[in-house]
Amino acid sequence: MLKVLRRILQEVTSAKNLSSGLDILARRVKEILHTQAAAVYLIDYRSAEYVLVSADGLNTESVGKVRVPLSQGLLGWIGRREEPINLEDAQTHPDFFHHPDLGEEKYRAFLGVPIIHRRRLYGVLTLQEEEKRCFDESEEALLITLAAQLGDVIGQAEATGSLDELMSALFGEKAVTDSSQAVMLTGIASSSGIGIGNAVLVYPPADLESVPERQVEDAEEEVALFNNALQKTRDAIVQLSKRIGKTLPPEEQALFDVYIRLLSEGSFTSEVIRIIQEEKVWAQAALGKVVRRYTQQFENMEDPYLRERAEDFRDLGRRVLSNLQKDAPMQMDYPEDTILVGEEITAAALAEVPEGCLRGIISSRGSVNSHAAILARTLGIPTMMGTRGIPFKHIAEKLIVIDGYSGLAYISPSPEKLEDFRQLQEEERELNEKLESLRDKETKTLDGRCVALYVNTGLAVDTSMSLSVGADGVGLYRSELPFMIRDRFPSEEEQRIVYHQMLRAFAPRVVTMRTLDIGGDKTLPYFPIDEENPFLGWRGIRVTLDHPEVFLIQLRAMLQASEDLDNLQILFPMISRVTELDEALQLMDQAYNELLEEGFEIKRPRVGAMIEVPSAVYQVREIARRVDFLSVGSNDLTQYLLAVDRNNARVSSLYDALHPSVLRCLMQIVENAHLEKVPVSICGEMSNDPLAVIILLGMGFDSLSISSNSLARIKWIICNMSFEASQKTLEHVLAMDNPMSIRLHLERTFEAAGLGSLIRLGKF
Repeated sequence: MLKVLRRILQEVTSAKNLSSGLDILARRVKEILHTQAAAVYLIDYRSAEYVLVSADGLNTESVGKVRVPLSQGLLGWIGRREEPINLEDAQTHPDFFHHPDLGEEKYRAFLGVPIIHRRRLYGVLTLQEEEKRCFDESEEALLITLAAQLGDVIGQAEATGSLDELMSALFGEKAVTDSSQAVMLTGIASSSGIGIGNAVLVYPPADLESVPERQVEDAEEEVALFNNALQKTRDAIVQLSKRIGKTLPPEEQALFDVYIRLLSEGSFTSEVIRIIQEEKVWAQAALGKVVRRYTQQFENMEDPYLRERAEDFRDLGRRVLSNLQKDAPMQMDYPEDTILVGEEITAAALAEVPEGCLRGIISSRGSVNSHAAILARTLGIPTMMGTRGIPFKHIAEKLIVIDGYSGLAYISPSPEKLEDFRQLQEEERELNEKLESLRDKETKTLDGRCVALYVNTGLAVDTSMSLSVGADGVGLYRSELPFMIRDRFPSEEEQRIVYHQMLRAFAPRVVTMRTLDIGGDKTLPYFPIDEENPFLGWRGIRVTLDHPEVFLIQLRAMLQASEDLDNLQILFPMISRVTELDEALQLMDQAYNELLEEGFEIKRPRVGAMIEVPSAVYQVREIARRVDFLSVGSNDLTQYLLAVDRNNARVSSLYDALHPSVLRCLMQIVENAHLEKVPVSICGEMSNDPLAVIILLGMGFDSLSISSNSLARIKWIICNMSFEASQKTLEHVLAMDNPMSIRLHLERTFEAAGLGSLIRLGKF
């Protein structure tokens, strides 16, 4: 079954468009299950009807014409219940609906299963036979499994606009994916703001799937480049054959001869040249099309040996593509309003963009904690990570709008939508100008309560921006970032220099340096951590306690860097039990005493622990007795409390820091910390959320640690609220039982306080 499913889905996803893919699906299911009719119905929500979009064994002229209201027929029964139906004689069922154009009068047996993706019903997949019988369990199981996979395909097609294109084509309407219409993408909002600009595609080298479409004026020049790449690839394979051919068995040696023949005159090379000349596309795109077509043919073969040759052919294509890209590297042209788009945008890719030209980032991989996302927040660049359904081949140079507040992007937006977002940009600018006056003022509520506002940092570029917005200091210095940009562990002196620069830049303001926090989605290229469940594995303090030689060097470097400055605080991450904290403090004392013996004149810094693991919540008082301050890591704490990986697009909608359990947990942390007379701070995305700040203020957090880009807005909120009012708001929300009610109540509170412009900008 697994092989059958894989083969069908490969054919569907490799089809030239969604319509062809669904036709392949209907035909292949009918063949494999030896049934007489198969059909796919999709829902047209505009008319609230099921529409026949593909059929084999039914009247094919009825495709696009047969429509069934959502409330009628067996399709309606399946949709209402969202479960399969398996009938021996469908025509005797009370919900049977006969459509005269369908040509199903002779069929009795009926099996239908819903097509669902992320709780959304997209349609129904059906099988029919003349004989009266129930389909057996294996047939039903295969169709259910296939429908579930198909749901993912159709969900992706909806994200890229292909689904609208199919529906519009069936009904003779203008396709929604026309270049003049918008396609909406969804991702994880990783840096707030509105970004408007033209897409510049960043793609990895020698990747046949990522090469974008690109028109050329001189097709013959592209043919010459292709022939040159073929010759270089042939020469390389000949050399490889000579070098290792003698050690291989005869059948493996023969493969080299096959490769060379394929790269010589033949159908493969001729087809690439034909596409270049007829479609006027560059050689890289033409090569990608042909290689995909050939590999699909191999993968669909019954013979296992021949199917395995698909990977050989794909490797051959990559070799040719690599030589093409060496001969004709794509010159990156960065317009003044660049939106970087790619499968994985790195910090290095950001650095390539000329200063002042970057307007936004869209990446299909990565998370809010990716190096690029952190840098984007620092620079105030609207960013979406984990974005699904990016149409890489057709996105280059298209106008894009990024809504970094809600994690939405619009490709080729309508003039009306574009104007709406330009208006939002203007509101952002006006608000930022208004906030400038608060920079040097103390952060104090209307009734006189002071709250310290610190910044999160880790990159040198953060420093000037953090100081320019009037931060009280650094609440979280991510010390792992200097480790991530090297190809080895930095030495004690290298670390001391980096830390000293940060401490000196902010002196006399306090700088809270978190010790090395790797693991989870933060890895070092020279110290790989390969685990099945990294977020519950070897990370944070667990790594450094297991490697005291690394930990002690870092602690010594931090302490030395603070000499004559005395503005250092040290923070231990991911404490899950007091024994971990005791061990860390012991190593801290060891490093401190060693330096005193070596003649350094340093003061023992204040030491804190992060509360970001549920087990630590229930030992807050014990932990607080051992340290000088506590810092709540709201991102991980929320993730662990709700059992939701916020970087997983399938469940990220369930991640909500305003969940009642999270709020009650935070309240417990603050109360217990204050019982021990220990100040408590909070960092993470929650402290950047204007709505959440009202609650955090009411809970009594002593300080907030936020991104420099958000600091002015958060200060404005606090200065325009009273502590008493925030406590009353907190009392109301703690009595609520779902995040949506809490969010709506906070929005009303914002409006009543005259802070509605932030709601509009934040899309709350």
